[in-house]
Amino acid sequence: MTAAKFITFEGGEGGGKSTQVKLLAEAIKRASLSVVQTREPGGSPGSEEIRNLLVSGAVDRWQPMSEVFLNYAARTEHVSQTIKPALANGTWIISDRFADSTMAYQGYGHGLKQSDLAAIYRLALGDFSPDLTIILDLPIDTGLERAGSRGDNEDRYERMGVAFHERLRRGFLEIAAAEPMRCHVIDATLNIDEVHKAILACVNQRFDLTLS
Repeated sequence: MTAAKFITFEGGEGGGKSTQVKLLAEAIKRASLSVVQTREPGGSPGSEEIRNLLVSGAVDRWQPMSEVFLNYAARTEHVSQTIKPALANGTWIISDRFADSTMAYQGYGHGLKQSDLAAIYRLALGDFSPDLTIILDLPIDTGLERAGSRGDNEDRYERMGVAFHERLRRGFLEIAAAEPMRCHVIDATLNIDEVHKAILACVNQRFDLTLS
């Protein structure tokens, strides 16, 4: 039996992460494996409260480094209360975003030093990291159009402008290029079923499974 794994989904706005997290979780359940879906910011009671501070309100409500510390406060609770206990019990974890989003949004997007963000990661999480990160990539205009159609109030980052989102996209692709053993980029312009099939192929190959 394959040990429980921690899989994260990353990418810019409108890439379909939430949908694909759900579809992958269903495939894992069909294989008679235990799985938990979670998200960031969020994933534990305190972390969900912090989420509300980050994803809504005025674009300029926080300094970039304040966002980093809020994200890591939420992330530390998420890992300690949800992720690590589940993995220890043999439950797979699939998260809609994790630490790569902080590097992309606050590092590439807002221009904070990557070395500073890496140091904060090590301080908060040590050497803990996902077993696999799937990055859903698509053009900025397509992603923002999709995200805008959702009509919810968690749109603070969507309103940060095209230049910000271009830096964000470049950031995720550079993160993937730097860690090819962990990260896998998938074309999110494909339809939902095609993206799901590409994800299943990746997960099956990486962990020697036969998910369908």
